[in-house]
Amino acid sequence: MISVTRLNGKQMWLNALLIEMVEETPDTYITLTTGKRLIVLEKAEEVVEAVKSYHHGVGMHQATIKVQQMEEPS
Repeated sequence: MISVTRLNGKQMWLNALLIEMVEETPDTYITLTTGKRLIVLEKAEEVVEAVKSYHHGVGMHQATIKVQQMEEPS
């Protein structure tokens, strides 16, 4: 889960695995795989860094590298 701030200043925790897209126009919109869209106060770059940090923390980054290495032809 990553922490983001709604427009009313309230903090919420968002499942980083459900994030499909982050865009800044100039408000930051987060689109989830469910189709739901959220507007948050954080900049898009901050949200992306939080998602990357979450992925590293749960080991997804290493698992992805391992799968890619297994799929490469020998």
